[in-house]
Amino acid sequence: MVKSELPSTFRAFRFQQHRWSCGPANLFRKMVMEIIRNKKVRFWKKVYVIYSFFFVRKVIAHWVTFCFYCVVLPLTILVPEVKVPIWGSVYIPSIITVLNSVGTPRSIHLLFYWILFENVMSLHRTKATLIGLFEAGRANEWVVTAKLGSGQSAKRNTKGLKKFPRIFKLPDRLNTLELGFAAFLFVCGCYDYVHGKNNYFIYLFLQTMSFFISGLGWIGTYVPS
Repeated sequence: MVKSELPSTFRAFRFQQHRWSCGPANLFRKMVMEIIRNKKVRFWKKVYVIYSFFFVRKVIAHWVTFCFYCVVLPLTILVPEVKVPIWGSVYIPSIITVLNSVGTPRSIHLLFYWILFENVMSLHRTKATLIGLFEAGRANEWVVTAKLGSGQSAKRNTKGLKKFPRIFKLPDRLNTLELGFAAFLFVCGCYDYVHGKNNYFIYLFLQTMSFFISGLGWIGTYVPS
């Protein structure tokens, strides 16, 4: 393991995650038939590369997270005929999350916040994989991840921030996609609070807050444009 620097702004982090999700999906689209037709690669290696490395890790993983936690689970509240068993909605995801966190015990106290934030980012990763698979408008976009740096470079980059007033224009930071999902989850949470029986509203309100905070851009460092 080596030390690395995270993007300082939420906007830069979104661009980074878009690139990391869109790129592999687009590469999968372009290379899958060539991998299948390649006679020098053994069958099981083809299966591993196509199914495990590309399809499951780079495509399906994002879709499952977003669709289940941000779409299916909230919609089961509005459509009571559809029921998700408690082992599928709580127990199995919790076990998988705990097992994934074993390697970083010092950050175990951030696990709950990480889950909520990962659900927010799954929205962008799912969108990016679709753009990559269908080679839509931003499939070939390359935006270098902006980082403020540390030490003297950070001081140089933040000198100009004093010129800006504390009150900034909200459109500079608003992320309408997150705010839209925050409104959707809030409505589902209110409905479950009034009519529900599984107490999903606790999770939905917490997830609403994470989408709302992300939608307002209250994450990372703010650099006025």
